[in-house]
Amino acid sequence: MTANPKIIVLDDDPTGSQTVHSCLLLTRWDVDTLRIGLTDEAPIFFVLTNTRALTPTQADAVTREVCHNLKQAIALEGISDFLIVSRSDSTLRGHYPIETDAIAQELGPFDAHFLTPAFFEGGRITRDSIHYLIVNGVETPVHTTEFARDSVFAFSHSYLPDYVEEKTRGRIPATAVERFLLADIRAGSFDRLLHLKDNQCVVVDAETQADLNQFASDILAAASQGKRFLFRSAASLLTALAALPPQPIAPEDMAAYTRDGQAGVVIVGSHVKKTTEQLEHLLQAEGTVAIEVDVVHLLDESATQRADLLQHTLDQVHRAHADGKTPVVFTSRQELTFADVQTRLDFGLAVSQLLMDVVRGLPTDIGFLISKGGITSNDVLSQGLALTTARLLGQILPGCSIVRTPANHPQFPNLPVVLFPGNVGDRTSLAEAYLRLSRNPKPA
Repeated sequence: MTANPKIIVLDDDPTGSQTVHSCLLLTRWDVDTLRIGLTDEAPIFFVLTNTRALTPTQADAVTREVCHNLKQAIALEGISDFLIVSRSDSTLRGHYPIETDAIAQELGPFDAHFLTPAFFEGGRITRDSIHYLIVNGVETPVHTTEFARDSVFAFSHSYLPDYVEEKTRGRIPATAVERFLLADIRAGSFDRLLHLKDNQCVVVDAETQADLNQFASDILAAASQGKRFLFRSAASLLTALAALPPQPIAPEDMAAYTRDGQAGVVIVGSHVKKTTEQLEHLLQAEGTVAIEVDVVHLLDESATQRADLLQHTLDQVHRAHADGKTPVVFTSRQELTFADVQTRLDFGLAVSQLLMDVVRGLPTDIGFLISKGGITSNDVLSQGLALTTARLLGQILPGCSIVRTPANHPQFPNLPVVLFPGNVGDRTSLAEAYLRLSRNPKPA
């Protein structure tokens, strides 16, 4: 294996590219599309599986399908040097160990799989194998935050070996988990990496990007000696593995991508507390128009009522755009409870389908689109805009990627689209992304 293997990222929502740039995001995973990613000049590409929005059974099936097709695509392209990353949430939500088990069975064997949830741009660090979120400047164990109470992915441990035991239902006991502590990472882990075998579970500390840069260097050196590793990771490790130069256009200058200086559109699907705070701040910004979509009864409404709701929403969007304003389309904020997980997922699907119909009905000359929420962003790319691939331009804010549609897109050519995770940034960040795209420099 060479020192520069192709990095293949299976992303469970489309925001894992939030620390890299100039690479491809694939919304489909047929063999031909995967070959496009494998032969692209960038050292890394992302397959947007969106499995975080699926049931465990569906997530397993999709992951296996991707891996099955990847195996064919890799063979057809004659690629022997690659790393597989199961990119997931820095707050520990997602289908673990379902996805890593599926990858290991389809593309293994691996010598180890690593949990590396640190994501510095979002204020997530790991110390002494305990994962923390920095909330208002305070290091907060992740199990004490709202994310640990997620209705689908709840968990009760911030100490990662205990988290592994909980999620694997005891199959991997906490005592069997290898711990790479800060001192280990900073002293160099190459020798220790060489001794890993049998898909050993390893949890990795990191407080700074330099920690993961050191770890990635050792990983690549061990891989060049024939070791095969799998990663369950947040985004910051990808920065280290890809080792890209600075992005072509600085974040504060991203308005250069806005089409013809036009106003844009913001679509908000995420319901976490941080998103609601950011939405409230955004709506105070000049030039925005609030358009609330009351989704409470969406599962009970008739097709006619749904069509009326969609038309009412689009009428408001088009009026705002005609006035030179940026409509902010957001789902009603009240907290809902559901009888079971399947009902909750069905409701989420119904909301997403309505929002995607809104995207398809947007004015074709909008200047930009901001999509708030990971699952919402995936659906915007794959369904609302019907993209097969999109080129990542870089980050408009730490942790917030911006992509551009192809020049031959039938409805929205060269449209810049911000993929804004639900749980990233402070209360002003969504407004800042809007303001950066709303300035009027010369176009790129």
